[in-house]
Amino acid sequence: MPSTHNKDKPWDVPTIDKWHEPEFKQADNISGQPFTEESSFVTLFPKYRESYLRQVWGDVTRALEKKGIACVLDLVEGSMTVKTTLKTYDPAAILKARDLIKLLARSVPYPQAVKILDDDMIACDVIKIGNLVSNKDRFVKRRQRILGPNGNTLKALELLTQCYILVQGNTVAAMGGYKGLKEVRRVVEDCMKNIHPIYNIKELMIRRELAKNPELANESWDRFLPHFKKRNVQRRKPKVVKEKKPYTPFPPSQQPRQIDLQMESGEYFLSKREKVQQEDEKRKEQREQRKEERKKEREKDFVPPKEDNESKKRRKQSKRKADEV
Repeated sequence: MPSTHNKDKPWDVPTIDKWHEPEFKQADNISGQPFTEESSFVTLFPKYRESYLRQVWGDVTRALEKKGIACVLDLVEGSMTVKTTLKTYDPAAILKARDLIKLLARSVPYPQAVKILDDDMIACDVIKIGNLVSNKDRFVKRRQRILGPNGNTLKALELLTQCYILVQGNTVAAMGGYKGLKEVRRVVEDCMKNIHPIYNIKELMIRRELAKNPELANESWDRFLPHFKKRNVQRRKPKVVKEKKPYTPFPPSQQPRQIDLQMESGEYFLSKREKVQQEDEKRKEQREQRKEERKKEREKDFVPPKEDNESKKRRKQSKRKADEV
């Protein structure tokens, strides 16, 4: 039987982008009936975002109404809610609305966050970096590496991955394609594991140049990519090394109290007058010791230096020669 798949397809033109997804319109919902159940998502936001969200919430409501999504801003609980309505026709609209409120909660500005509702903007990712480093100072330094000097490292990452990236607090928010988001997550997590982002940026630049060459499409790129070796930097040894005491299962002996020490020396049984006299005597002794130390320091300047025996002999010989002449 002859094959029916090899027929000419007049609509299959090389100029057509087969991967392009057309916008989902209300006419595409063939049934025309509303959803049987209501779907909703809630996201909390920090206190400092309250004033900004108040200003922008009117625009957020209008943008979501076009998709048939209802939204509620609760300032008492500090939460944002999105849910489907009877006018909702796109099943994926509620998921994009969820991503929108998630981005707004993570300090992404509204003009940028609202792009997630478009079909061209594929997805977003919120990377949690707060639990990756235990030390706070170390965490701040490694987070700063993602930004780089004057934000240059972040700009380079955005250009190479074609994603929007925002570093805020304990999270990194990214918007873009799935492939770019995967690279952003890898770079951010490696940076928090003490691998500088410049190494990953260098690798991404080489990959972008190799992708332009069609001859290398079916070959392995491992020989072109850099392989960085780990260097174990020796730490400075401490100047004073404490010797470990031998292990004993018994606890150390209890230290005597100040009252016990006073009772042993007999100071505890002295009257107030005698204690004051004793303190005055101690002060006088300390003053005398300081005076003696100062005297010794002053007398050091007037002590003649010691002469060697050889220098004395040379002087005597020179005197004899002078007498003979």
